[in-house]
Amino acid sequence: MSTADAPKKPRETDDVPVPATLRKSLKNRHIQLIALGGAIGTGLFYGSSESIALAGPSILLAYLVGGFAIFMIVRALSEMSVEDPKAGAFSYYATRYWSKRAGFISGWNYWFNYILVSMVELSVVGKFVNYWFPAIPTWVSAAVFLVIICAANLLGVSKFGEFEFWFAIIKIVAVIAMIIGGLAVIIFVLPTASGVRASFANWFTVGNGFFPNGLMGQNSDGSWTGLLMALVVVMFSFGGTELIGITAGETEDPKTTIPRATNDIIWRILVFYIGALGVIMAVVPWNTIDGKSSPFVQIFDSVGIHAAAGILNFVCLTAVMSVYNSGLYANSRMLYSLAKQGNAPAYLGKLNSRGVPVAGVLTSAAITAIAVVVVFVWPEFAFNYLMSIATIAGIINWTMIMLTEMKFRKVVAAGGAPEDSELAGLSGQEALDAIHFKLPFAKVTPWVVLAFLALVVVLMCFSTSYRIAVIAGVIWLAILFAAYQLTQAKK
Repeated sequence: MSTADAPKKPRETDDVPVPATLRKSLKNRHIQLIALGGAIGTGLFYGSSESIALAGPSILLAYLVGGFAIFMIVRALSEMSVEDPKAGAFSYYATRYWSKRAGFISGWNYWFNYILVSMVELSVVGKFVNYWFPAIPTWVSAAVFLVIICAANLLGVSKFGEFEFWFAIIKIVAVIAMIIGGLAVIIFVLPTASGVRASFANWFTVGNGFFPNGLMGQNSDGSWTGLLMALVVVMFSFGGTELIGITAGETEDPKTTIPRATNDIIWRILVFYIGALGVIMAVVPWNTIDGKSSPFVQIFDSVGIHAAAGILNFVCLTAVMSVYNSGLYANSRMLYSLAKQGNAPAYLGKLNSRGVPVAGVLTSAAITAIAVVVVFVWPEFAFNYLMSIATIAGIINWTMIMLTEMKFRKVVAAGGAPEDSELAGLSGQEALDAIHFKLPFAKVTPWVVLAFLALVVVLMCFSTSYRIAVIAGVIWLAILFAAYQLTQAKK
């Protein structure tokens, strides 16, 4: 039979039936925008008010330091993702290079973390909808968006990528427009509502200067403030950047795409956090940013563009949808990976003809729906306790990534690299040198990052609102350890 007559292998897309397997349908532009959009959310648009109040203009240093730590965490994850691209990255790597217990804890911790984050995002989506349509009950908005995003995830990974691509575009355009508008106010010396001339000198001349609250100090009410306390708020605004690792198993060319998306994290942080907040505090005196409205709204209001509130409301609505879209994707892949490891029920490891872990998508959506009901029925309980677990779960996740990276290097040096990797057959320093996308200063960096994360946990103990998260974290880890032992005993 000639080559022309040979049966052709079906193209690997979401629309052509092929044997059930995860599809490598995410293109470079998807990964770039997923990574970029993951760092831009309501935490930047609204949460930045809290961090600015704590540290004033010195918050820029907090974002720089915290951003560097996050960059190294994602570099550590990407080092493993490039050599061994798999779905459910954190859990798979912890299982493969550390232990089955570590994989269980890492996977379920990340899954539950995103369930709680999704819960909060869906519970507030109604507030954004009510801005235009106050008569629509908030629970109806939550239900509608849950169904829409769930349906999008069931269509296939490329459809998820397209949704996330356009969600990210909207957020990026909004931030860039704000930066350009702010620079125009500064350059052309346009009048502002505060009466204070827009200038970068305002960082040093308004409200006791660049370090108004020092490194750390106590207010008259006993609350702690300062640059170090702002680090706690800053770190959680970076949640979502690690999604790059989850996408590795469904990326067309992970060896090229993952390193590029990871390295771009630095300029994203410089532009979208430090650049944006730097411009805001140059136009709007930082001590007038009180959190009653977004700093992004204040900067446009200060020059007479009063439609900014409506525009930002739309941007935040898409940001909420983006977070849930990413969360549902990540959770379905995490359940799939846990099932393949034997750390979750086997039915969660099945794929449909489009390569989608349908059971993982529907199970995660159903649990999220239940969690949203809890928010509406017992809002105080949900936000005071469940979100405390979500807060500390992020720290646990980042810690597990750094510890797993060290285990990964030990296995590689011992000659245990994946068989389909270019490292196969190599050992010792030769194997470590052959790693395609190395974590910089790998002998020292993990310990520096772990020490930094420990510092953040200690700082959380000084804050009344975050102290409960530390206690919840200890209890949550104990529950995960007990759950693992229970599942093993049953087997």
